[in-house]
Amino acid sequence: MSVVAETAPSKTFRAGAFGNARVLVCRECSHEVDLGPHYACPECFGPLEVAYNFPHVTREEIAAGPANIWRYKALLPVPSDIEQSPNMEPGFTRLLKADNLGRELGIDNLWVKDDSTNPTNSFKDRVVACALSAARELGAKVFACPSTGNLANAVAAAGARAGIKTVVFIPSNLEQPKQVNSAVFTDRLVAVNGNYDDVNKLASEIAGEEEGWAFVNVNVRPFYAEGSKTLGYEIAEQLGWRLPDQIVIPVASGSQLTKVDKSFQELIKLGLVEDKPYRVYGAQATGCSPVSVAYKAATDAIRPVKPDTIAKSLAIGNPADGIYVLDVCRRTGGAVEDISDDEVRAAIVLLARTEGIFTETAGGTTVGVLKKLVETGQLDTTLETVVINTGHGLKTLDAVSDRVSAAATIEPTYSAFTAANLV
Repeated sequence: MSVVAETAPSKTFRAGAFGNARVLVCRECSHEVDLGPHYACPECFGPLEVAYNFPHVTREEIAAGPANIWRYKALLPVPSDIEQSPNMEPGFTRLLKADNLGRELGIDNLWVKDDSTNPTNSFKDRVVACALSAARELGAKVFACPSTGNLANAVAAAGARAGIKTVVFIPSNLEQPKQVNSAVFTDRLVAVNGNYDDVNKLASEIAGEEEGWAFVNVNVRPFYAEGSKTLGYEIAEQLGWRLPDQIVIPVASGSQLTKVDKSFQELIKLGLVEDKPYRVYGAQATGCSPVSVAYKAATDAIRPVKPDTIAKSLAIGNPADGIYVLDVCRRTGGAVEDISDDEVRAAIVLLARTEGIFTETAGGTTVGVLKKLVETGQLDTTLETVVINTGHGLKTLDAVSDRVSAAATIEPTYSAFTAANLV
């Protein structure tokens, strides 16, 4: 049994401040660390994640909760009165039966988990809500993040709602809509000349030097990452408390994919769903596909790359959870695949014109990879499949602006209409 590390938290935590969370545990050596602003194991420098003492939880208790992620608060590192603190109340987004897209791709039973309907139009509202709760408990004075865009939007909005000073760091070449979507919530948007990995390195340096800064995906990352579990919880609940046979998830840092898998495993252990096999597939854009490259090479060595893709929200050249993505996809019999930028653009239009969902480039990547998995025979088209859409297409208009336009420009007369042959 590992011994809890002697680490001094930045403040004394009140009883139950982190709900049923017990400790932080190293994913490599299982060393345990007290709950606090820690993200690296003091023994082996491996990543830390939250471990729990879960109570008995029933489906009925969860269903009686609010229509947001706090219905699962017993399974998250948050206080029992979390709903009372001002927050964006994300989650419980729609799970849509995608029969039109399924017919187009040849998949018998397809669903789209559409997280573009979260408060700032991406799944990042989930993880930020958990990070904000941790920041409050730790007495943070500044709420911050390095971001490829969606996270900056979510942190800036959540900080404004919570009344905490917020600073967000982004690559200076980020899509303009995402910059505006952050700057409207905070006057402390910092554009950094460099890619996301450069921005993340700067954030890590600031976190190590400045007191009272809670960087959601750096020093409070273990708490932040747990928010992604709610995607898996919701999918299972919305399917009638069952796990899908297959699920396709975008890969940036890789945290979302690994936490969805963690949520499925927790639901099985808690007896909330039947224990059954499921396959997890990861999706990347070819211009930033270090995990896909490693998977295809049958190696655990993930080589960092310099991102070169329109899918900027997935453009993390050195993914922190990449090795764990490989573990999950291999263990479950899934795969990691990548597609070109042109395929991303085509998939955005395909999803829009089959299901009425306008996705950003990350969702285009996931749908495009789903199509490729079918074409290459890596995905079983007879099994129930879920694909995750993580954000709204209004954030990445430039990706398809040259692919769509007015069908015709006509005079306001019936004869001009008939001459256009639009029907």
